[in-house]
Amino acid sequence: EAMFQVIKQGTVIPFMKIAKPVEALCLLLVIGCIVLLSVKGLNWGLDFTGGAVIEVQYPENAGGEPVDLEKVRASLAGNGIEGAVVQFFGTSRDVSIRLRPREGENQQGITEKVKTAVTSMNPDARVTRSEFVGPAVGEELVTSGIVAIVVSLIVMLAYIAARFEWRMATGAVVSLVYDVFVVLGVFSFMWVEYDLTVLASVLTVVGYSLNDKIVVFDRIRENARRLHRMPMDRLFDVSLTETLSRTIITSGTTLITVVALLLLGGEMIYGFSLALLVGIVFGTFSSIYVASTWPLLLKIQRENLLPMEIKKDVGEPEAEVPYPD
Repeated sequence: EAMFQVIKQGTVIPFMKIAKPVEALCLLLVIGCIVLLSVKGLNWGLDFTGGAVIEVQYPENAGGEPVDLEKVRASLAGNGIEGAVVQFFGTSRDVSIRLRPREGENQQGITEKVKTAVTSMNPDARVTRSEFVGPAVGEELVTSGIVAIVVSLIVMLAYIAARFEWRMATGAVVSLVYDVFVVLGVFSFMWVEYDLTVLASVLTVVGYSLNDKIVVFDRIRENARRLHRMPMDRLFDVSLTETLSRTIITSGTTLITVVALLLLGGEMIYGFSLALLVGIVFGTFSSIYVASTWPLLLKIQRENLLPMEIKKDVGEPEAEVPYPD
């Protein structure tokens, strides 16, 4: 079989030889991200801070050229509207204008100011949508987002503990927590706006990374039943080596799409793409050097992964596989 062929050829990659120092570096990285988040915080989007969202439709011009967003920003600034986030949505003739809440201004007043600014640039431009998100709603979304991530991690911990073993579950959840904090740390460091689309991408990263870890854990459990004489660290090396090609192919093809979205998708989905890029890269790494390291640190034994009917047969010669030199 392919598994035994890999072992016989001596091509097993010794991942676990450097597992502890790499785990220490990952821990330092996560601590750094937590410190950065505590000091600098996140650049919360309007979904969380509240504010006005105004959509403007410009008429088609003779040359079919897109709207000049710099002129739109200059027109808004000339009418006393500073700090607006101006970007395309849908087509190059539809422009979204987002403004943070200001004291003493209501939705009607903000809409009239924006309408004056855009019509001074193009009299045929018209406001197609105007919405206001209050700060209270924004605070509620922050709380709901944090609760969503925490609850998902707890449910995953229970699922993996039931399907595999509590040490494996601990490793998976710790690595998922690492993934989340690294993504948030990158957003804090780069000061990229954190909105609902980014929250969705963080939850996507959690699910994607968990799937990668489940594949590795399945192979570890399978090998625990078949390679009875092999030490646990070597068993983990064999299992990680066997799943490495699958991991590279899956992550590589996903990254091609994510990088294309990051470079060509525009400002509207930049944060979403960035979170997926960081999450997939670090999540793949953490599947090897965090999720698989923690069970060994917690002294997991082969017997912990075997069903009761198999444990009693572990010592029988016909079930043994020679340990490779």
